[in-house]
Parts: sequence; structure tokens; C-alpha cells
Amino acid sequence: MSNDRAEIVHTNFLNRVASGALPHPVRDIDLAGSNLEGHELLNLFDAQLLSRHLDRVSRKLQARGEGFYTIGSSGHEGNAGIAWALRPNDMAFLHYRDAAFQIARSFQVPGSTPLWDMLLSFSMSKEDPISGGRHKVLGSKKLAIPPQTSTIASHLPKAVGAAFSVPLAKRVKPEHQAIADDGLVVCTFGDASLNHSTSQGALNTASWTAYQNSPLPILFVCEDNGIGISTKTPSDWVEASAKTRPALKYFQCNSLDVLDAYEIAREAANYVRKRRKPAFLHSKCIRLYGHAGPDAQTAYLSKQEIEATEAQDPLLHTAARLIREGLLSTDDVLARYNYCNARVERVAEEAIQRPRLETADEVKESLIPPSRENTPTKPATKAAREHCFGSADLRGMSQPQHMAKLINFALTDLMLEHKEIIMAGEDIGRKGGVYGVTQRLQQRFGIHRMIDTLLDEQAILGLGIGAAHNGLLPMPEIQFLAYVHNAIDQLRGEAASLPFFSNGQFTNPMVVRIAGLGYQRGFGGHFHNENTVSALRDIPGLILACPSNGRDAALMLRESVRLAKEEQRLVVFLEPIALYMVRDLHEKGDNGWTFDYPAPRTKEQIKLGDIACHGDGKDIAIVTYGNGTYLSLQAQKILAEQHQINTRVIDMRWLSPIPKDSILEAVKDAGRTLVVDECREQGSHSEALLALFSEHADMHATRIVADDCYIATGPSYGATMPSRDEIVDVAIKLAPKRKGKSAA
Repeated sequence: MSNDRAEIVHTNFLNRVASGALPHPVRDIDLAGSNLEGHELLNLFDAQLLSRHLDRVSRKLQARGEGFYTIGSSGHEGNAGIAWALRPNDMAFLHYRDAAFQIARSFQVPGSTPLWDMLLSFSMSKEDPISGGRHKVLGSKKLAIPPQTSTIASHLPKAVGAAFSVPLAKRVKPEHQAIADDGLVVCTFGDASLNHSTSQGALNTASWTAYQNSPLPILFVCEDNGIGISTKTPSDWVEASAKTRPALKYFQCNSLDVLDAYEIAREAANYVRKRRKPAFLHSKCIRLYGHAGPDAQTAYLSKQEIEATEAQDPLLHTAARLIREGLLSTDDVLARYNYCNARVERVAEEAIQRPRLETADEVKESLIPPSRENTPTKPATKAAREHCFGSADLRGMSQPQHMAKLINFALTDLMLEHKEIIMAGEDIGRKGGVYGVTQRLQQRFGIHRMIDTLLDEQAILGLGIGAAHNGLLPMPEIQFLAYVHNAIDQLRGEAASLPFFSNGQFTNPMVVRIAGLGYQRGFGGHFHNENTVSALRDIPGLILACPSNGRDAALMLRESVRLAKEEQRLVVFLEPIALYMVRDLHEKGDNGWTFDYPAPRTKEQIKLGDIACHGDGKDIAIVTYGNGTYLSLQAQKILAEQHQINTRVIDMRWLSPIPKDSILEAVKDAGRTLVVDECREQGSHSEALLALFSEHADMHATRIVADDCYIATGPSYGATMPSRDEIVDVAIKLAPKRKGKSAA
């Protein structure tokens, strides 16, 4: 049996149409009894034909080394009807088998060129209008289709977030709103992806939200072709899994018949749009050709199973309906099919001649999103601030405060000035956060801007990503650093990658606040004391900020919001838990770690890449951050007073990208360099810093790092991490020996 199932399906279509051996209708409905006009059905057939022939040519191009993607949409062409049932400005987060959806939508938007666009994508041309040649993705700015690169269901949480933002935008009024007030969000995925924790979490979040009567206009579309690569989906599993979910309306269509897909999708969309509640459309379809080009179905399916599936080709069903309705003759169907085939092959030969990305600079060009224009914000009036803060906090501003209080002040002023900021997270509203950092913010700004979420980090980050798609400025909070690992791909594979894979056309700027790092005294062990940031620091395009004191925290929060608002950046703001309430630096009562609150609109700023240098000692430069800065300043005093070793302490502040030039400049005239890194030895910043000093400077550098071990609960909470005394001991050994006296 030939392995080229694409050509077999092609020949079967021609032979069966010519002979009249067409399948029976899957639903007893005719065009006259539907909401679709005859010319619209012809448009949908054309979209299906174009999708099919694009699949065929993609495999031919790959065989010639001119094409680079063969996961096709054949068998899923009925989703052209689903697209037609929606508005072309309803934001769509699409499954990778939804070419017919995008093509059908393009027919509704004048000036679209779907054939040319998709062929440029297949051939990885840098003129590809969505990714610029970086990946074969469905997507279009004009068609309100952000590109998805996931092969599972990691786009579902942000689709829920985008839908949640639609009614929210009526209250918060984003400047760059992308979804109409009466719009909805559609999110499509496969039956195999339904089993992934990400999709289950997103569906649960939708149900949880709607169950409380919060509006959530989203249409989930599960395209059930019965198989995931080689693993079959149990019969009726999708229906059984989805139908009983609370507050989630279930619909089912058979997408072999594009008219049935259209009619049921129209009913589902009307339900979502009118009721502002989520719905689940179970779209039954088939998969032709196998998973992708290299996938040999014969390894896991019998010949009889393959042929039975191919006999239900949705193009045959549409052809049968067109002939039965008298819209086309047999010859007309064949002529239309062959014309589309010839056109796709002709245009493909032109597309493969277009230039491709060649250099690293070209590939990286869209990693950092473009800046955007914003209406200048006005500072809050004195009366507004007095009303918002209240007399107690206003009095508190006249005195030095610890980090937690200064962050609270800064968040309040930021939310006063930037009306599009929303915050979301577990316990951040009514409770005010585990450590009280967000206390009174919900009373100040209401439940629509200070959102208490369910316990699901993927849902929290998805809300932020989706809301940012709709022009809001989200500041989601992850309660503890360890918890972000439950959802890290929302940052790595979704948020940070979006500008890169959309050539800067789509962005999801936001500031993610995370409480983290170690040194909490006897609280929670490794779940609440997490001293690794390696999973964050290696995400391309992500900015990682880490203040060591309250004044820096306030100024860096302002810069983080500016980066998100003006430069559309993704920022993770890491707050050292152990320093939240610290007041003293050297001895009890000295208040050495409390700071004045920098007034809004002060000229003092901490810009991205700005480091801090405490002292000008030339014996040793200590490079550190977070808790390490606090400990190193304690050691600095002991070294100077008891050992006559003069140091400077360099607080990195910004952990990714590492401010390399500033650090090299700050250490260049010091005799020795010591890196104090509270994170674990493997994967910590110390590795990168020692490499930096080795490659760019003629200097001796050593490091103090945490052991490669989890953090214990109880009195030994700090045993595996750097301490003040360890810094002192290592510095003494490292310091240059002076003639005539010992440094010790």
C-alpha cells in the first residue's frame, strides 16, 4: 500500500465525484432551512479547497527541501463553517489544523491574501506576514488571530484571560482595546489536547468563573478527530468529559458537513454573545494523511481503518451538498477543484523564491517588541491621593518604611495614575496578600481591578496574558516563587514568544510580581523558600527585576510598568520575601533597612540596567543582588572596621538581561571580585558572572553560592545559603595582602 495518502485522497476525490459515489448527508437539513445563502456555501467550499491543496503542496515542497511544515488541516476543513458563524473581529486562538478557519475568515475581510500568506509561511520566507519566517504559524493581525506555536493546549488559559477582559474593559477602559465590547473569544484545540492539564485548568477556570455569574464570553471548540498522533481517543470521551461541567454550555456538530458546523457554531456563538457565558462546541471531524508528513499511519492503523476514514472526506460531503442543492454540477465541482490545485502549485513556485532569514540579527529582530505610543498619563491630584491613601498611610509616608509598605505605596500610586492596571492573584484582594503587601488595594480600587483568583498559576498568568491582548496592563501575582514552576510555560512558550513569532505585531506586556528567594526563618521549607531563578532567567525577551530594599522596589516597579506600557515588555518582578519586613541592618533598632518613599513623578529613577554601587573600596568588589546585598552590606562594615578591608557592594538589581557593561565598569579598578549569589550553584547567576569576568576583564573572581540542595524548615533555614560571616571569611582570604600587616 502506498504511503502517500495525500495523493490517494486526491485521486479518490476526483474518482468519486466523477462517478457520483458521494457520501450520504450527516444531518437532515437543506440550505433553504438554514441561515446560510448559496453563495456563502460556495465561499466555504473554496476555503476548504484552498486549505486542502495547501496541505498537498506543503508535502511536495518539503520533499524538495523548499517547505518546512507538514502538519496539515485535511479532515478539519469543516471549521470553515465555524469561522463563518463568527465575526471576523472576534479574537481567535487557533489549533494548528485550522487553516480552513483562517482562510474562511480572510474571505470576510477585504484585501486579504490567504494563499500567498500561507505559502510564504510554508517556505519560511522572511516576507511571511505573520512570523517573518520564524515559524510556520496560523495568524494574522488583520484577522484578529494571534499566532499559536504550541502543539498542546497552552493557549487556552490566555484565551480565557482575553475573554475575561472583554466585560472588564467596559469598566477599566484600556487605551489599546483589541476586542469589541460585544465581541467574544474563540479558542480551538484537539481532542488529544483536551487531556492536557493546561486545557483542563482553563476549562475549570471558565466554569469556576461562570458559576459565580461573572461574564466570560468564550467559545471553546474541541476538534475531535478521534486520535492524537497514534493514540486513539476513547469513544465518547470528549462528550463525557465536557458535557457535565458546571456553567459550561455544551454543543455538538459534525464538521464533515460544513453546513452543520456553521449552524451549530452559529447557535453556540449566539449563546455566548447574548448570555456572556462560556460554551463548549464539540466538533466531530476526521484526520487525513496522519499527524504530519513523516508520520506513517500504517504503523498503528490498519488499512481498513485508514480507508474508512478517507471515505468520509469532508470535501466529498461538501461536494455532495453543492450538487444536491443544485449550486454546482459534477463538472463544476471538478473544475473548481482542479483550478484551485493548479493555482496553489503555481503560486507556490513564486513563494519559494522569496528571501529567507539568514543572520542571527535577522532572527532576533522581533524578540524585543516595538515601542508604542500612549496618551501621557496625568499624575493623581493631591485630593485623589489623600482620598485613596487615607490619613494613616499619608502619615506613614513621612517616615522611613520597610519594603512591604513601600511596595504597597508604589502599587497604589501606579494604579491611581494608570487606570488600565489590573492585579490578579490568589489572596491579593480581600486578604491583602500572604504578607500584607497588597493590603487595602481592593478597598481602594475595587474588585474589578484587584481580582482574587482561584488557586491555579496557569490561570493567573493566562488571565494576565489574555488581558494584555486586549490592551489592559496586567500585574498578576504568583504567591511564591516555587509555584511559578507549575506554569512556567505560560511565560516561556506563550507570553515571551508572542512578539518573536508574530514579528512584533502581537504583544502581551505585563508585570508579574512574585514573592520569592530564601532566608525566611523557619517557614515553609522549599515551597516558600525557593532559591533558584534559572527557569526565568533563560527565557528570551523576559526582564527579571529583583530589588534589595524598599526604595529601589518602588522606583523599579515604576520602571517595570513603564517598560510594559511604553515598550510592551514582559517583566517579572521578584520580591525577596525575607526582606519585606526587615527594618534593621547592623543592629537592633538602627532602622538601617527602612527608606523614604520616593514621591510620584520624582526625578529619581532606576532605569532598566541601572545598578547600585555602595561604597568605593578598591580591595574587593562584591557583586550581588536581593538578600545578598543586605548580607554583603553587613559584611562590608565588619571588613572595614575589624580587618581594614575596603569593599564596594554592587547590587545588580536587574537579573535578566544581566547589566554586563555596568557591572564591568563598576568592578574594573577593584583588586578582587567576589560574587555573592543566594541561588544554587548550578544554574545561578554566579556562573554567568564568572564567565563574564573571565571573558571581558583581566581580573580574579570567586563566588559564594548556595548549595545544590532544597531549603529546610526550622532553625537550619539558612544553612545551605550564603551568610554574612561566610562573606567576611571569604573576603579576608581573597583580599590582597598588605606589606607589613596582615589583612586578618
